[in-house]
Amino acid sequence: MIKLPDIKIILLACATLGLAPFFPEPHVWGKLRWVLGGAHGMQWLDWGDLMMHGLPWMALIWYAWRRWVLPVKSQS
Repeated sequence: MIKLPDIKIILLACATLGLAPFFPEPHVWGKLRWVLGGAHGMQWLDWGDLMMHGLPWMALIWYAWRRWVLPVKSQS
């Protein structure tokens, strides 16, 4: 069984790197809207930037899946 990391570290990463810069809007939110709008004009640097700001959120989703969803499935 894989030992899960501490949730505090993941939440701190989401609050800092995942939402930076805070004003005028979180960078990851702008990139997601750009991708959902068709990603016209996105360069490789923009994709890397999306990955960098999105990684903490993906880690949070992974943590929640491993912590709450998989144990429920294994009990049934």
